[in-house]
Amino acid sequence: MSCGEPHETDCSEILDHLYEFLDREMPDSDCAKFEHHFEECSPCLEKYGLEQAVKKLVKRCCGQDDVPGDLRAKVMGRIDVIRSGQAVPDQDVAVSETTAPPRTAPAPQAPRTAPAPQDS
Repeated sequence: MSCGEPHETDCSEILDHLYEFLDREMPDSDCAKFEHHFEECSPCLEKYGLEQAVKKLVKRCCGQDDVPGDLRAKVMGRIDVIRSGQAVPDQDVAVSETTAPPRTAPAPQAPRTAPAPQDS
């Protein structure tokens, strides 16, 4: 999305990093660029307002749920791996036995046979 007007910071860059801005996960200097962009660009400001409203709604509706300790530990571990620059596996390599039920193979079934023809 772009409003078609030239800006110091392009609309696509603003929208690509909107959640980082909403979550205040960027340096203050970058936040200032976003605020300046919103002053100039009403479509991006509107998108920001919408995403901010969604975030508040989710927090109000789901913000009180307790997060299981093992899930929090997995997420924080994954964040540490990403920040360190190591390769991130597509799936967790090890799953705790307390969080996943053991997998069992289905019991083998006897082959089905057609009923014997009856003499009439």
